[in-house]
Amino acid sequence: MTSYVVHFTGPINSSTTGQLIRKCSDAVNNEASELIIKIATMGGECSYGFSLYNFLISLPIPVHTHNLGTVESMGNILYLTGERRTACKHSKFLFHPFHWTLHGSIDHSRMAEYAMSMDYDLQLYVDIVRERTEGTGDSLDTLSYLTAAPRILNPGEAIATGLVHEIDELPAPQGATICCIHA
Repeated sequence: MTSYVVHFTGPINSSTTGQLIRKCSDAVNNEASELIIKIATMGGECSYGFSLYNFLISLPIPVHTHNLGTVESMGNILYLTGERRTACKHSKFLFHPFHWTLHGSIDHSRMAEYAMSMDYDLQLYVDIVRERTEGTGDSLDTLSYLTAAPRILNPGEAIATGLVHEIDELPAPQGATICCIHA
């Protein structure tokens, strides 16, 4: 059994997304039997988070995600790619309203496009959380967390909602290939 461990400790953006896709592709190409992604992130850009989600769930090897300390915002979508999901005893998950940073001037049409895109991303996020936690415990009121009432879950609360499967400090498996992504 060959395990690949990727420590993802940075924002979800173009650079880190490309790096993670490359590391995961290397794991598959080197015939790894499992991929473990240890995550510490404050989140990042929706488009890259959803792209990573779709990429990771399509991999032909099992993906195990682990919360190293904090998984926030779009990081929750990255975390939910795990077929097995664990978290350190002293970790947290944060769900909060979306926000975008706009640069320069925009016209009415562009503002409408941004609002439509934000609404679409909001619903996509809610749907993924529901799909990955459905029938496993207390339901998460994700829509409320993303629009008005942020929520922090500790690992025990995350287990009760199906977000986390087990609390585990998760030492690296013997003989694992280990790499890091940090920006």
